[in-house]
Amino acid sequence: MRILMVSDVYFPRVNGVSTSIQTYRSDLMAAGHRCLLVAPEYPNATPDDEELFRLPSRRIPRDPEDRLLSMRALRQWGKALEPGEIDIVHVQTPFAAHYAGLRIARHLGVPVVESYHTYFEHYLHHYVPALPSMLTRRFARRVTVSQCHQVAHLVSPSRQMADALRDYGVKTPIEVLPTGLPPESYTLGDGSRFRAFHGIPAQRPLALFVGRVAHEKNIDFLVRMLGALRSKCADALLVIAGEGPAQEHLRRLVTSLGLDANVLFVGYMDRHTTLRDCYRAADVFVFASRTETQGLVLLEAMAQGTPVVSTAVMGTVDVLTGAAGAVVVPEDEQVFAAAVAEVLRNPAHRAALSPLAAADAQRWASAAMAARLVDLYEQVIANHSTKGGALRPIPTSSSAQYRTHA
Repeated sequence: MRILMVSDVYFPRVNGVSTSIQTYRSDLMAAGHRCLLVAPEYPNATPDDEELFRLPSRRIPRDPEDRLLSMRALRQWGKALEPGEIDIVHVQTPFAAHYAGLRIARHLGVPVVESYHTYFEHYLHHYVPALPSMLTRRFARRVTVSQCHQVAHLVSPSRQMADALRDYGVKTPIEVLPTGLPPESYTLGDGSRFRAFHGIPAQRPLALFVGRVAHEKNIDFLVRMLGALRSKCADALLVIAGEGPAQEHLRRLVTSLGLDANVLFVGYMDRHTTLRDCYRAADVFVFASRTETQGLVLLEAMAQGTPVVSTAVMGTVDVLTGAAGAVVVPEDEQVFAAAVAEVLRNPAHRAALSPLAAADAQRWASAAMAARLVDLYEQVIANHSTKGGALRPIPTSSSAQYRTHA
């Protein structure tokens, strides 16, 4: 099968979308499929594979990490494709890539599948603070519904995200299909190496957060929770691995709460080496995001045998339901801190949770998820041919449902 993925973001920009694209592409190509990817150019980006096409882009105001793809470059690149070169277009993001993907698909006469990775209703107001959140949420919902109705099928990484889209009024069929973990995620890192590099004593209790350091990740809550945790575990250390627009705000918050000796910011880690060491070094992984569409970092932590203490909101519900190596708690600082303290101060409890967490992660192998994605592609292509190449879906009723694969 010949697949074209189009995205407004990809590595070296580190986030869940980039990880999802890379994981699926690797598994699809390993299974013998051709998978082209169009993504932005980034300053100082390393060379990519020959099926990855970097197009001109420019920085986005107030967001130094992301890039805005050139629509002119996208149009010119798409026009160079010939009908018959591509079987299906898979759009990964709802910005320039969405509209370019539709245009390319019409040019080639093929269907479009789109992944809905991000809960934009809860993201947008952080980046347009001058507008009331009610207006930004209404705008995000309106744009989401319009875009979702322009494609043949949607892919959601969680049931909760699919439910949200249905609540918006989206009628397009939705496949619930998590990303999954690539084989290398199960290779154990070297926690001692990470601790030694950062000067962390081997016996110091270590809680870890990994992810984009952004306001919507609710890291403020984890920092305030740390204040409560310190009364139960005075030398507890919270490691924050990642970067993002909320980093300076968090540093100020840490200082204002007198927690500088208990928080360590380590920036981004290499997913193939130091990040696994980081996960393995932790005694517990902590998470409280309210907007995750899946929560891959939870799976990555569990694959390293690191127990999890987390709230269960949106996509994290799918990951944590039935997970024996995780402790699910409400978003309450005292309750959360008590659960973390129980893991940190009780070696027997921690030792019991660790193999259970590793077993939980085994259920999310990426190759199986990629095979399900190929099945979806085949069904969408067949349906597209039956309908004579119509690009817009034709819902059979207002109660159109989605299928779940988890």
